[in-house]
Amino acid sequence: MPEDSGNKLTMVTCSAPVNIAVIKYWGKRDEELILPINSSLSVTLHQDQLKTTTTVACSRSFQEDRIWLNGKEEDITQPRLQSCLREIRRLARKRRSDGEADVDTAGLSNKVHICSVNNFPTAAGLASSAAGYACLVYTLSRVMGVEGELSVVSRQGSGSACRSMYGGFVQWIMGQQGDGKDSLAQQVEPETHWPELRVLVLVVSSERKPVGSTSGMQTSVETSSLLKHRADSVVPARMKEMIEAVHKRDFTTFAELTMKDSNQFHATCLDTYPPIFYLNDVSRHVINLVHRYNRHYRETKVAYTFDAGPNAVIYTLQQNVEEFVQVVKHLFPPETNGGQFLKGLPVAPTTLSEELKQAIGMEPMVKGISYIISTKAGPGPRMVEDPSEHLLGSDGLPKESA
Repeated sequence: MPEDSGNKLTMVTCSAPVNIAVIKYWGKRDEELILPINSSLSVTLHQDQLKTTTTVACSRSFQEDRIWLNGKEEDITQPRLQSCLREIRRLARKRRSDGEADVDTAGLSNKVHICSVNNFPTAAGLASSAAGYACLVYTLSRVMGVEGELSVVSRQGSGSACRSMYGGFVQWIMGQQGDGKDSLAQQVEPETHWPELRVLVLVVSSERKPVGSTSGMQTSVETSSLLKHRADSVVPARMKEMIEAVHKRDFTTFAELTMKDSNQFHATCLDTYPPIFYLNDVSRHVINLVHRYNRHYRETKVAYTFDAGPNAVIYTLQQNVEEFVQVVKHLFPPETNGGQFLKGLPVAPTTLSEELKQAIGMEPMVKGISYIISTKAGPGPRMVEDPSEHLLGSDGLPKESA
C-alpha cells in the first residue's frame, strides 16, 4: 500500500457503487446492529455513472480520527461511523493476534483521516449512504489488512450498504441470529449476467428528502400493520420469484415484481402514522406514464421503482432505451437553457409515432425532471491505483479539488 516514508503516511483510495433495490428493505428488528425485518434484493449500478470515492490516510502524526464528506468536515463521533471504525479495527487486531503476517500493526493504534466524495446528489433518494458506507468499510479494510465478510461491517453503517459490497444482482439475507452474523449480502448473479438490462435514473429533485430513511422506517415499524404483513407474508415469496427471474433473465416477471414491490413500500409509508410521503406529483406522473407505455405495447417493456425520495429509477432492456428516453423528454421537456439533460451512457435521439403520443395522452410537465442518468449494472468496490486520484494530500488534509 502507498506509504510516505517521511510522515509514515499510509494512504488508500477506493470507489464503491450505488445499489437500487427491486425488493425493498424497510424496517429494522434491531436498530443498533441494523438488522432488517425482511430480506431484500438490489441491482448494483455502474460506477462510471454513480459512485462514492473515499481516501483513507493513516499516520502516527494524526492527533484524532477525522472525516470530510463532499468537501465539508463532519462529526466523526456519529454512532454509525464509530461502529464501522471500531469493527474494522477489532477485525484487524484479531488478524494480528491470529498471527497473520500482512497486517499493518502500526496502523492499528494510529488515527485515520477519511475524505469521501459522491459524484451524485447526497441524501436525495439516490442511495448515497449505501455507497458511502460500503466505500468507507472497503477502504478501511484495505488500509488495515482486513479480509473476509465485510458486508456485515458495512451493514452497521447503513443497512443497504451491505448490498453495495458486491456487483451485479445482490440479495441481503435478513438472517435469524441476535448478533447479526448471518445478516449479510450475497451476490445472486454478477454484473455480466444480463448485459441487455439498462437503468435510467430520472432525477426529480436534488433536494434533501423531508423525512430521512432512518426515522421514517422506525415510525413505520412502530405504527404500520401493513409493514408487518409485508415482511411476514409477502416478501419471502417475492424474493424467491425475483431471484428466479434474475437467473432466467425474465424481464416481464422482474419488471412487474419491481413495480409491485415499490408500490407496496410506498403504501406502507402511507400506512405509517403520521403518514410519510416520499413521492410527489412528478413521481406519480412517471408511474402513470410507465403503465400507459406498457399498455400501448400490451407487454411490460419498462418498470419503475422509487426509494425513499421522489426520483424514479427505470429498468428496461437495451432495445427500448432510445424510445423511452424520447418519451420522457416529450412529457418532461428539458429547460432550453438548462445543462446536459442526459448524462451517462449515450442514448441516440429518435422520433415518436403519433400513435404512441396519443396512447400516452398526458400533458407535458415542464421542469418536472432535472436530468436523466443513463447507466447499467456494474461491479462492486474497487481500489483506485492512480496516486494522483487520492482525495487527501501528503499532509493528510483534503486537496483543494476534493
